[in-house]
Amino acid sequence: MSAINSQDDEDTFKILIATDIHLGYLEKDPVRGNDTFVTFNEILDHAQKNEVDFILLGGDLFHDNKPSRKTVHSCLESLRKYCMGDRPVQFEILSDQEVNFHYSKFPWVNYQDRNLNISIPIFSIHGNHDDPTGADALCALDILSCAGLLNHFGRSTSVEKIDISPILLRKGRTKIALYGLGAIPDERLYRMFVNKQVTMLRPKEDEDSWFNLFVIHQNRSKHGATNYIPEQFLDDFINLVVWGHEHECKIAPCQNERQCFYVSQPGSSVVTSLSPGEAVKKHIGLLHVKGKKMKMQKIALETVRTFYMEDVVLADHPDLFNPDNPKVTQAIQSFCMEKVELMLENAERERLGNPRQPEKPLIRLRVDYTGGFEPFSVHRFSQKYMDRVANPKDIIHFFRHREQKEKNDNDLNFGKLVSRPASDGMTLRVEDLVKQYFQTAETKLQLSLLTERGMGEAVQEFVDKEEKDAIEELVKFQLEKTQRFLKERRTDAEEEKIDEEVRKFRESRKRNTEEEDEEVREAMTRARAHRSEDAILVAASSDEEPMDTGMKGTGDSDDGLLVTLSRGRGRARGARGQNSTARGSSRRGRGSTSQESATSSRTYKPVSMPAKNMSIMDAFRSLKPEPPLKSPKSYSEDIIDDDSDLEDISIVPSSKVNQRLSTTSSLSKRGSQSQTSRGVDFESDEDEFDPFKSSVTSRRTK
Repeated sequence: MSAINSQDDEDTFKILIATDIHLGYLEKDPVRGNDTFVTFNEILDHAQKNEVDFILLGGDLFHDNKPSRKTVHSCLESLRKYCMGDRPVQFEILSDQEVNFHYSKFPWVNYQDRNLNISIPIFSIHGNHDDPTGADALCALDILSCAGLLNHFGRSTSVEKIDISPILLRKGRTKIALYGLGAIPDERLYRMFVNKQVTMLRPKEDEDSWFNLFVIHQNRSKHGATNYIPEQFLDDFINLVVWGHEHECKIAPCQNERQCFYVSQPGSSVVTSLSPGEAVKKHIGLLHVKGKKMKMQKIALETVRTFYMEDVVLADHPDLFNPDNPKVTQAIQSFCMEKVELMLENAERERLGNPRQPEKPLIRLRVDYTGGFEPFSVHRFSQKYMDRVANPKDIIHFFRHREQKEKNDNDLNFGKLVSRPASDGMTLRVEDLVKQYFQTAETKLQLSLLTERGMGEAVQEFVDKEEKDAIEELVKFQLEKTQRFLKERRTDAEEEKIDEEVRKFRESRKRNTEEEDEEVREAMTRARAHRSEDAILVAASSDEEPMDTGMKGTGDSDDGLLVTLSRGRGRARGARGQNSTARGSSRRGRGSTSQESATSSRTYKPVSMPAKNMSIMDAFRSLKPEPPLKSPKSYSEDIIDDDSDLEDISIVPSSKVNQRLSTTSSLSKRGSQSQTSRGVDFESDEDEFDPFKSSVTSRRTK
């Protein structure tokens, strides 16, 4: 890197760089609740004082996918205070903004909006904490973008191919190609890089004259075989990579010898975990770019809460601690108190030189009690520091190694014994937990239709994104697909043959991971769409007063067909995901046409949607064609239902219907009220899908 003359500002970009601000983290904590907001104001204040051209954020501006009103309000307040003003913006955008911001209703940069007065533009990608979700795939950054306070870029929705188109910026004779890629599941992005499905587009004219800056939010350190993004996956024409998601501050650009680009890892601006990486001093960066040269200036954050951490291995002090001594626990407790007091003194000494630092520090003491020692009461120990430490409940962390190391004359090296920080524990994801469960589960609990990977991703959507219908819609989607497969194969209606075909179909899907990703994404889209449809149907059904005419089948009461009628003429809708006995009605909507004349009879087929408790055999039987029902002309209508539960359907002639209507008119008011309450599809805890219950063994009993 070469130094840049700060005198020539006409050709020099000044960019403030920060990542992982996590607004709203522990906002309800009485001590640490405002830490993220105070530090965010400090970052924006540095941008204003240094008169930067723009601010570049590397994801996770918000800690929660759905931030609270307090968090959103505080963010809007800060952005309006520091980023709006009369100072002119000195650079211009050369690229097609319709391409850069194609997903936005306002596809142009905010400072070019004639209705806004922006002095410091902000460009940001989304992270894994604030990524798009919901029916419209929106995130909190889209709210800020719609308000004109932030420019959200680097968004990709395709699972087949990613084309990263840069935002082309020019200031004087310096040109920057700004690339961005929001957070994507690491395994998926890893596979797409391997399959050459990620392309970074370059300007056609003078491609070597651009300074290429890439912002990414993924795992940089290896957490698994494919649960990270190796640096060598990135193109070698990049000049600087700003890497988000990793919280340890390594903001000084380091060169990748193989790809010849530099990587800067700003880290987080708030301590979100009591791990060694968070104990490193927090910084933001002021990047100067002129031509193809750059310089990174580190700016220490003064409002970050002090965090001190120390490790203690009791086996390293045989002269102080003897496991056979009955008073060894009291000796260990006194030793830990001395360590904590020493860290508190260091924190107080550091705060004297910086009055902007919060008063109470974060203290963490990890104690390895391997070797026959016993831990003392952490709760009682924490009571002594309630008024002096910001995290009194987490001061002490005891841990012990599973495998014993042979002692020798040399001192034990704590770094060698602990390959991973004990406070971090095993970083387990929901997908891993689901996979481990089914690997160790009994045979009768194994999945027979879904794959462990697909179920894991659906549960992940349910947990992280609060997609309540994610698991249910995935099951329905896979059930429909399996039904179509069996129908195309013309499999005989024998349970053994059906199970064998389903098993083969499942194994073929497991081998095709790309198709499985597409299936999960399609199921999530359907979940969002169905949630919107349900809201519309519930709103519409609240205005109707259906009448129960008692039109039921002559078969068993459990398999009866109940048709709701209402005044006027309309079309019957199939009840999605329910049977007649579960909700009291197999039709919902603006009424059926049972009161039509005999000459205008119609045939209705329910929407092909599997029931919640439908098994493979039930679904397969529903695919078999049934013989047509012969009905005389005096019948009011022909009702054909291919549901396997509706085996015997009795058609009532129109004369009997009219007679029954007259006899039940006195009960129409009460029946209308009860039918209205049963006709709406309400969510209930009883109907929730059990992800760990086999779809084959859960058969319906008639």
